[in-house]
Amino acid sequence: MADLSVEVAGIRFSNPILPAAGPPVRDGRAMVRCAEGGAGGLVSKTISTRAAEPPTPNIAEIPHGMVNTELWSELPPEQWLEHEYALARQTGLPLIVSLGYSPDEIAWLAPRVRPFADALELSTHYIGEDAGPMVAAIRAAKAAVDVPVFVKLSPLGREMVRAAEQAEAAGADGIVAINSFGPVLAIDPETRLPYLGGSDGYGWLSGPALKPLALRCVRDIARAVRVPIMGVGGVSHGIDAVEMLMAGASAVQVCTAAMLRGPGVFGKIAHELDAWLDEHGYATAAELRGLAMADQPAAWSAGKPVVSEAPCNGCDLCAVSCPYEAITVVDKLAVIDEQLCTRCGLCVTRCRRGAIEWVSAAP
Repeated sequence: MADLSVEVAGIRFSNPILPAAGPPVRDGRAMVRCAEGGAGGLVSKTISTRAAEPPTPNIAEIPHGMVNTELWSELPPEQWLEHEYALARQTGLPLIVSLGYSPDEIAWLAPRVRPFADALELSTHYIGEDAGPMVAAIRAAKAAVDVPVFVKLSPLGREMVRAAEQAEAAGADGIVAINSFGPVLAIDPETRLPYLGGSDGYGWLSGPALKPLALRCVRDIARAVRVPIMGVGGVSHGIDAVEMLMAGASAVQVCTAAMLRGPGVFGKIAHELDAWLDEHGYATAAELRGLAMADQPAAWSAGKPVVSEAPCNGCDLCAVSCPYEAITVVDKLAVIDEQLCTRCGLCVTRCRRGAIEWVSAAP
């Protein structure tokens, strides 16, 4: 077994799989279930100075993810301070307390949650392009507490790298990237209505569909700042965590998968990550961090897809998918016509048996 423990901003987590702020950590009991399900640490649902009143309905599953009009916690801050955080602390796991949104709200909340928090996470989901409020919120939190302060960034048209750099310059101890993306629209064809309530039925996208955007943002940010990053967006399996860590994250957060598969998903993802590390000869999860941050080598671009005979079963999936008609199946074996092949790489990713590999050119 590999060592899954990671250290992020001086906090030691038993594994790098944490819940993200959202319904799976809606109260203390829910956070206990996440701990029992194998999470390496806890992040509480975002609170503000008043309870949220989200529209209904506010969550819908769609292909490859979810849309939601979720807001911050529907519980008042007093209930969190009197009951919910104490329950979470009983798990013994590090607790990151999520707060929102304005500098004044952060300044009021931060010292009150400090007795329970190993770190703070500041949500910027409802802060616009102007970095001023984010910077002021960071400074308010840093002035009020002596624990690490993370800033969660949203991909809402803002230049993510610049926002991360501004957060680091303001004193943030880490970045959480990314939040859900939107506004988006999903329609129920049976009712001809949006799945979600609220303004025009618009909501925010999360889940696997978000992962490519999240990976790009995590890697771009990791290349630009020195503070650690927690990667969020579409982490559903161990291989997703591998990709996030390779992109430069030190840990990951999970929300949509926990909603769809229950709190046991944290342990399942950690187990899959452990198995992948063992299979590929890594001793620790921390070794993966940043392995995919380098620029693409020239040898990769000069490579080509090659069929391995043993695993190929002639399923025809690659041939059907090839837009250039460069692949045929002969005697249950895929054959690539190098004259027609444009080296687009689709067949490599479509093969379910690993029978087609990208072979780099000799150095």
